[in-house]
Amino acid sequence: MTQSQHTGGRVNVLTKPEVIGSIEEMRSRLTDARSRNVSERVERGEAGLGRPRIVLVPTMGALHAGHLTLVRRARSLGDIVVVSIFVNPLQFGVGEDLGSYPRTLEADVAALAVEGVPFVFAPTNQVMYPDGAASTRVSAGSVGSLLEGAARPGHFDGMLTVVAKLFNIVGPDVAVFGQKDAQQVFLIERMLADLDFRTRIEVVPIVREDGGLALSSRNRALEPAQRAAARALSAGLEAAASVAGQGAEATLQAAHAWIDAQPLVKLDYLVVVDPLTFLPVGALHHGPARMLVAALVGHTRLIDNVALNLP
Repeated sequence: MTQSQHTGGRVNVLTKPEVIGSIEEMRSRLTDARSRNVSERVERGEAGLGRPRIVLVPTMGALHAGHLTLVRRARSLGDIVVVSIFVNPLQFGVGEDLGSYPRTLEADVAALAVEGVPFVFAPTNQVMYPDGAASTRVSAGSVGSLLEGAARPGHFDGMLTVVAKLFNIVGPDVAVFGQKDAQQVFLIERMLADLDFRTRIEVVPIVREDGGLALSSRNRALEPAQRAAARALSAGLEAAASVAGQGAEATLQAAHAWIDAQPLVKLDYLVVVDPLTFLPVGALHHGPARMLVAALVGHTRLIDNVALNLP
């Protein structure tokens, strides 16, 4: 199925992505796509370019501009792009927003058509976990119980489990993730190294709204006053980065000055970690570091982070 889009006097025909819910069908379509890609290369006299590369963008749907930035990066990295859309129940704890998490598959597929994505893998819970909650899970280890893991017990075990399943189903050469979920990125990279996955991770910088708020599917739940208050998170991080030359304590003080001034923002944690271990740094730490923040604004949990270089 195709649809037309008028741009500057031209008509671009957009091909609707193929939405696939079966694991076997997904694998079959990718095998066919690789064969077609090789044939097209031969026809163009490009037969020596090597094996076609598959790039995966794992998402939980409710796509926004940040996700689409990941998709555009994926298109530049390989030949066949797959976007997965699956709201993974293993990532949600008791009392979290699994039932209310936005599910907008039709709009997501339309947005991906504009980006030229050929395949959307959108399995059901029954397809991913045919026997109910998976009894075999990937453990996130000690770092998985810190920060977001402390606030959401079991979250990272569930995240790593579904990422491992998606990698085994799709077999991507590269997978693209956003830097906003910094702890998630760290744990995925460690899982790939520890378990000898062949997939490589590409991390895309945080995409922000006007005013600095990091883009998130949860932002749509913010009321206007809450959205304005939430901008203190990115403002605090920016202030921290501006004084990084004075050390870790100075960065924390600068960030607190912005965030603590907003009564609508209930801070969960604000911490500077070593990117090699994801553990909090000491006062004398020097070199690369990352400041992480999490807060509740109304009933909406928001996270953000920024890279620091401490002297």
